[in-house]
Amino acid sequence: MRKRTPAGIAAAEIDDMTIHSFLGEQRNFGEPQTIKPGDAKLEKEWRSIEYLLIAEMSMVGLTLLAKHSDPQVSFGGVTIIFFGDYLQYRSVYDALVHTDLTLAPKTKPRKRPTEKEIQQRVVRSLILQSNCVVKLTQQIRTEDLRYLQLLERLRHGKCNYDDYELLLTRVMISYLCLIWVSILVFRNEVRMQLNHKAAIHDAAQLCYTPMTKHLPGLLPFVPGMPVILTQNIAIKLGLINGINGIFRQLVYQSDSVSTNSLSEAFPSGTRYVHRPVYALIEITKAKIGCNLEALHPKLVPVLLMEQIFRVDIGDILPNDRKQKLNQTAILSIKRRALPLVSAYLITTHKSQGQSLNKVVIDLRLPNETDDIAAIYVPLSRVKRLIDLVILRHFDYKVLLIKLNQSQLAEMERPDKL
Repeated sequence: MRKRTPAGIAAAEIDDMTIHSFLGEQRNFGEPQTIKPGDAKLEKEWRSIEYLLIAEMSMVGLTLLAKHSDPQVSFGGVTIIFFGDYLQYRSVYDALVHTDLTLAPKTKPRKRPTEKEIQQRVVRSLILQSNCVVKLTQQIRTEDLRYLQLLERLRHGKCNYDDYELLLTRVMISYLCLIWVSILVFRNEVRMQLNHKAAIHDAAQLCYTPMTKHLPGLLPFVPGMPVILTQNIAIKLGLINGINGIFRQLVYQSDSVSTNSLSEAFPSGTRYVHRPVYALIEITKAKIGCNLEALHPKLVPVLLMEQIFRVDIGDILPNDRKQKLNQTAILSIKRRALPLVSAYLITTHKSQGQSLNKVVIDLRLPNETDDIAAIYVPLSRVKRLIDLVILRHFDYKVLLIKLNQSQLAEMERPDKL
């Protein structure tokens, strides 16, 4: 038996790895696989598997399942057990497992289905064949009864004005409360900008001078700042993408760069920034049985990692250069960096699957957001209403977002089985 989840945070909670990492898949299916068909190691891993438990089913997409299924042998003969809640965030690059593929898009003329769409329909038909359901009716995380009732009404888009007034009592009065909570935001751009500001603020408090002149080209590290791993380092040790930690120190090889030849070109007193060898991160959930030599418990060395990503530069090229290329202009970039990002703030998407002690959220939704998960996920991260702070005043109508047609149909389907 294997247990997997599409989300790195959830994988850390169940002491396992993501299904994408296990299968060598990229979240964006336009990117190449890291494991090729016929991979002996992957085949060996799957040979004796009879049951696969997949958590966070809302984030599992039809395309991912289609790539590992066959119309004649469903899911390769493995029994799949899905866990999760449909009122959670969806897969970013894939079609939802409850997508109603019989509904043709109103804005596009009817065309013959592509191979990808055919495979998605095959998998959707397999999902519809499920005939055994266990429905949990008690919400375990929330301890506050009144708040629990509010969340239950929110799930069905039936919050009343009393619920709205109750949440308004949690609108932030003073910014001083930000020092002890996780802050959830909707956009990665906002997360990155505010994380930089928070790191620079902490550096000033600790008398560390920011060396970047406030430029975002370097990630400012401050001892004690929260961070998140962005790559799988050692899966069996729990050092996986999405795990939280505390940055403690950068370790340098002092003689790695000679400054003798540089001193002539720069004035005296110049400070040279060396490339770090590794960072020491305190990870409380790391499954390391013994202390590493000369290190305190739970301190883990995180090395620089090489990443390659591609960028389409066609939009920034002059027209005459575009005509000469006569094809898509893709630039391949190789970067060596620490696989870490600061985590003073995280996106609401990243918070899914976590229980947070205290949290600040913003209930003013980005434009054109009509997904109930955008409200329900951040509000349901805490156990009690008193542990929630709302950043600013918000509109009553965000509590009245309804389930879409396919969500409603899929949530009603188990009751009919």
